[in-house]
Amino acid sequence: MFADATVLPSTDVSRFFKALADDTRLAIVRLLALTDLRAGEVTEQLNAPQNAVSYHLKQLRSLGLLRDRRSGLDARDIYYSIDLERLHTLYLAAGSSLHPAITPAATEETEQGCGDRPLRVLFLCTHNSARSQLAEGITRHIGGDQVEVYSAGSIESKLHPLTVKLLEEWNINTSLHYSKPLDQFLGQQFDYVITTCDRMRETCPVFPGDPRRIHWSFPDPKQIEAPEERLRAFQTVRAELCTRIRYLLSLPHPGTGRRVRVRPTDSPGKHP
Repeated sequence: MFADATVLPSTDVSRFFKALADDTRLAIVRLLALTDLRAGEVTEQLNAPQNAVSYHLKQLRSLGLLRDRRSGLDARDIYYSIDLERLHTLYLAAGSSLHPAITPAATEETEQGCGDRPLRVLFLCTHNSARSQLAEGITRHIGGDQVEVYSAGSIESKLHPLTVKLLEEWNINTSLHYSKPLDQFLGQQFDYVITTCDRMRETCPVFPGDPRRIHWSFPDPKQIEAPEERLRAFQTVRAELCTRIRYLLSLPHPGTGRRVRVRPTDSPGKHP
């Protein structure tokens, strides 16, 4: 289920209306809806002065719509991303404030499934041991046979034990999971190619068919030394991946226009 909008204060709704009434802020939200971008890339794509973009980023961050994180490749760069759950909650609350019957309903298209051709998704990170593996497992779990999903890395590695632990906690079959080289998938066509680490984004090869390139900037949870903090970092990545994947799969299939029937993910372990 999506977030409950009824618990929001009316001031948040008013601020949401004001925030997205500005063309630049609306454009920023649209830019970041699917992919994380560096501040300079936002400025470049908007063709706007840097100080103006910085102001609008600050306004969106104060509303809780925006997250920022220093790049794992170059700490001078900051990646921005949208908090999709917060955006969805504010959107529902905004509609309800205008008329109680205004809520986004599931479309007939969503109930029909994605058609004859499964959605093809490839997740990439450097070692293919944690972030991309979690993404692969979650996508397969909530998309079922409507999705063909794979993950790979640029450096040979092996599955991290916490990756296995967290997938199995959600009753996700890990027998299909092992570290795979990126070369194995070169030349194949995908609908989405999604990088989950900043280094891989900079070295991601070109795939045939012009798939949608998306970047999700996640810190590497393996780099945290303290065991309890490392586990929490893995859990945070898993939760954020689940949210992003759920929204991604709810989009129309790039090839067929149909939508994937997304399985409920409030308690993934209940849906083996």
